[in-house]
Amino acid sequence: MNDKFCIVLTTTNSQEVTQQLIRNLLSNQLAACIQTLPINSHYIWEGEVCNDEEILLVIKTQAHLFSQIEGVIEQIHNYEVPQLVQVPITDGFNPYLKWIEANTL
Repeated sequence: MNDKFCIVLTTTNSQEVTQQLIRNLLSNQLAACIQTLPINSHYIWEGEVCNDEEILLVIKTQAHLFSQIEGVIEQIHNYEVPQLVQVPITDGFNPYLKWIEANTL
């Protein structure tokens, strides 16, 4: 499959930022599907242990769109250092992957 498809993960603590990211990524065909989940994040920030309620965005897309997605997230996001990771999809249900391809640039 050559890692043509991927999942991009980001989190935010703002419903407004979440909706802006979703609208922008979907309307510009940078993502075929975005799922959101409420999560509790535990992390170290500036030497302190922190715990926040956040929203995880699971963005299904094509790997070649990652840099454009990164730009959108950097522009809209409310965090100084947002989580932004790409997870390759090494295999999947072919009709689903074709659907991702058909709904992204």
